[in-house]
Amino acid sequence: MTDLDAAGLGVTYSDLVAVHPLDVRVPAGRMLAVTGPSGAGKSSLLWALARAIRPAVAALAGTVTVDGLEVRDRESAARAGVVLVPQGNGLDPALSAEESILVPLLALGVRPREAAGRVSDALLRVGLADFGRHLVDQLSGGQQQRVALARAFALEPRVLLADESTSDLDAANRGLMLAALREEAARGAAVVLATHDPDAAAETDGTLALDEGVASWVRRLPD
Repeated sequence: MTDLDAAGLGVTYSDLVAVHPLDVRVPAGRMLAVTGPSGAGKSSLLWALARAIRPAVAALAGTVTVDGLEVRDRESAARAGVVLVPQGNGLDPALSAEESILVPLLALGVRPREAAGRVSDALLRVGLADFGRHLVDQLSGGQQQRVALARAFALEPRVLLADESTSDLDAANRGLMLAALREEAARGAAVVLATHDPDAAAETDGTLALDEGVASWVRRLPD
């Protein structure tokens, strides 16, 4: 069970304040939607939570802690079990769907047999069990989104940050992925979904709205 806490977290690109300092806590087992129009700061907030913004690119304010331990950079966040699914998915088009999930697991030292089992399970969860050997660039945008989520699920995250991960999906697959994200929360992860889709946001436990980087609560998360 993992709690995610941010205090005074902000992001500034040169003279542009992308995220004004905010406090947010996502308890273990809860799922938070971050909403707002394009350019509102949703992606910047998720990348800041993952400590994935390089100091040469932007100035970060505030702290992020996972179960009370501060994470200061991308490496320490990864060690704490923080997994970011970026907008655009971050998949290598030269790899197959299976390889896209398998390679990160092997890099983390997961034994090959266990890694293969996780790959199969993850593809089944996202409805792509028959597409494992397809190259990424042979998949539709929605299928690529589901592969990116499958990769995240296989990593067994303690904190899962999903950036617009349901945006290219039809209603049936959107529901399937929201249910899978909910399963991650039920497993004990803290889940944050950035979305512009009000129907997707309504399926979460709370909603934080961003407007020009300023945060306001639409629905507060239960404790």
